Amino acid sequence: MKNARNAILSGCSAGGLAAILHCDRFRSLLPASARVKCVSDAGYFIHGTDISGGSRIESFFGQVVRTHGSAKNLPASCTSKMRPELCFFPQYVAQTMRTPLFVINSAYDSWQIKNILAPTAVDSKKEWKNCKLDLKKCSATQLQTVQNYRTQFLKAVNIGLGTSSRGLWINSCYAHCQSGSVSTWLADKSPVVGNTKMGKAVGDWFYDRSAFEKIDCPYPCNPTCVSVDSES
Repeated sequence: MKNARNAILSGCSAGGLAAILHCDRFRSLLPASARVKCVSDAGYFIHGTDISGGSRIESFFGQVVRTHGSAKNLPASCTSKMRPELCFFPQYVAQTMRTPLFVINSAYDSWQIKNILAPTAVDSKKEWKNCKLDLKKCSATQLQTVQNYRTQFLKAVNIGLGTSSRGLWINSCYAHCQSGSVSTWLADKSPVVGNTKMGKAVGDWFYDRSAFEKIDCPYPCNPTCVSVDSES
């Protein structure tokens, strides 16, 4: 890699989280003259509140850290300030990142709605089952709770990504992982944010042609979401 001129560390879901956690370390392996940036798709898992008022995701991340001995591999810039399990949340790690980061995510990420907002453990009566399968099946009260989660998500993004080198492509589709398919990346019917497909947004940002920081309007405003599978 000593002759590298351009490099991207990217991933989707857990891979998108890893791209954030290891971004600066990846940068350190490459020549100082190289253009090095990171792209996280559906990896911006937030330290959110669930429908019970608690945070099951914090407990889950704590179990992951202890089981795998992950603390030693998390960014010291974060673990020196807070508990290791909190350093699994991008909103705390991204604050101290030195390497440019582009975040592709839905503000209504289907994995997060199912596992952070309304995990089965706090929905014993399965009142959220249909809503989690299809937002069109949510009650008015449930949909308002989902909209409130969007507010939590956007706040976490703004807390974590406060530098001019960031890129944002945040849509309102009920989806998880959108960059791994040609149909959603840069095809004729790919979803758009600010009239821009994610492939063009990332390319222009990476090559310094133009910045891109766009956040979609609230669900269900984006008609281009019809091309996105919620389990993609």
